[in-house]
Amino acid sequence: MQETQVPSISERTYVDHILDAWARDTETEALVQGTVRFTRAEARAALFRMGNALRAEGLVPGDAVGLFLANRPEGVLAQLAVHLIGCRVVFLPPEPGQGELAALAGQADVRAIVFDPTFTPHAIALPGLLERPPRLLCLGPADGATDLLAAAREQSAVRPDAPVPAADEPLTVLYTGGTLGNPKLAAQGRSLYDRMVDAARNAPWLRGRRALAGTLITHGSGHLVSVQALIAGATVVLLPAFEAGHALSVLREERINSAMFVPPMLYELLDHPDCRPGDFPHVESLMVGGAASAPERLRQASAVFGPAIGQGYGQSEALGITLMLPDDYDDEHPERWASVGRVIDGVEVEIRDEDGTALPDGGTGELYVRGETRMLGYYRDPERTAAALHDGWLATGDMGYRDADGYLYLVDRAKDIIVTGRTSDNVYSRVLEDFLLTLDGVRNAAAVGVPDERYGEAVHVFLATDKDDSVDPAAVVAAVVAELGELYEPRAVTQLRSLPVTRIGKVDKKALRATLSD
Repeated sequence: MQETQVPSISERTYVDHILDAWARDTETEALVQGTVRFTRAEARAALFRMGNALRAEGLVPGDAVGLFLANRPEGVLAQLAVHLIGCRVVFLPPEPGQGELAALAGQADVRAIVFDPTFTPHAIALPGLLERPPRLLCLGPADGATDLLAAAREQSAVRPDAPVPAADEPLTVLYTGGTLGNPKLAAQGRSLYDRMVDAARNAPWLRGRRALAGTLITHGSGHLVSVQALIAGATVVLLPAFEAGHALSVLREERINSAMFVPPMLYELLDHPDCRPGDFPHVESLMVGGAASAPERLRQASAVFGPAIGQGYGQSEALGITLMLPDDYDDEHPERWASVGRVIDGVEVEIRDEDGTALPDGGTGELYVRGETRMLGYYRDPERTAAALHDGWLATGDMGYRDADGYLYLVDRAKDIIVTGRTSDNVYSRVLEDFLLTLDGVRNAAAVGVPDERYGEAVHVFLATDKDDSVDPAAVVAAVVAELGELYEPRAVTQLRSLPVTRIGKVDKKALRATLSD
């Protein structure tokens, strides 16, 4: 059935652009995960039915809806349905404990929680921890919750009406950490989605017709990839969980044209025996983001996947800052393998020193960002907002520099810089980790600061090696000193079969530090 009313051009949102794509070639696949496959016509009807089901549960425009989702087509539809009816998306990630999740839901004042059956034990416990218990809606049967999918099947496939959100209205709230019981929530508004619409029309990493969402759709990277791909009219194929062998099979069997992974995921792909040059002829764009990537690993990826490798840099507070495209890599500029690219349209970047003074090209300092992808602020958190935003500029907490050609290079997170040596100099963990990944037998690396009585901090290195004790620690230390100098000399080297990672695939330095205090 057709929707009751098509919004005028001035009232169009990013969901309207997705619906435009789904109205054409309606038998083309829109959302895929294994045997679950939605055509565009099926996705369009399911979206309208789910929106009407949410309305029937009492949700009205402006309400906040917590989304506790796994990577599956129904989860994507749930996120779109919340925005379709004019409600606010609040992503509930799986990493925090029960108390932190309850604090997140309470601070965001969620009226309902839509969850995947995978997360049933955590979701059903949340109402009892909140002063204002939300409704529980499950994407399937679950005790103590309404089956949203069953409820949607009883609804009409006519588009529900909703007002267009104001420019300063928070549309999506993303969890970015925080202290216990006081979560830090980045609120993004309409300008971010307007930028997504513009970028999707010309995004080289979306060229082709089938895009893989390999990271969680409730995190910034997975949300950005899935939404932009749908706006561009691509088929979105979802990985329910990351396992290198399965991901490689999906890349081949689903004839994936574009994909995005975080660095540890890419490294696992490259180390898998099924990752061979020439086996992925359909991959035209493979983006790496979410954390800094080692140049040596990017070169290795290029040898496997061809001239398809690119990088993106952003954070929840600014979902999209720079882009490094495959064409940006140049044999005459090998240093660009360490770059995260140039600033995207609609965004400005300044590099500032500790006094807030803008530095010239080549100067290392903290990155400040302003523009269309910058958050509105931390949700219901004026103190943190005031600390992060300065005259419209966001202090990112990332350290880096820009070269004369406009390419940006990250050297560390401000909180991860190791201050050591007689003169308390900075050791940039990114620089050290990139070098460690050039050594034979090293598959992944992380450098952290540990307490030191003499210098305040010392360098401790963790290595993921081919097999236990396969790398000589003394040789590693000697190689570091020879290449980077005595300041970077590791006090100790710990070898592991693999490094711990967070649910979004970043190396978990907090967990590594904890092993040293056990």
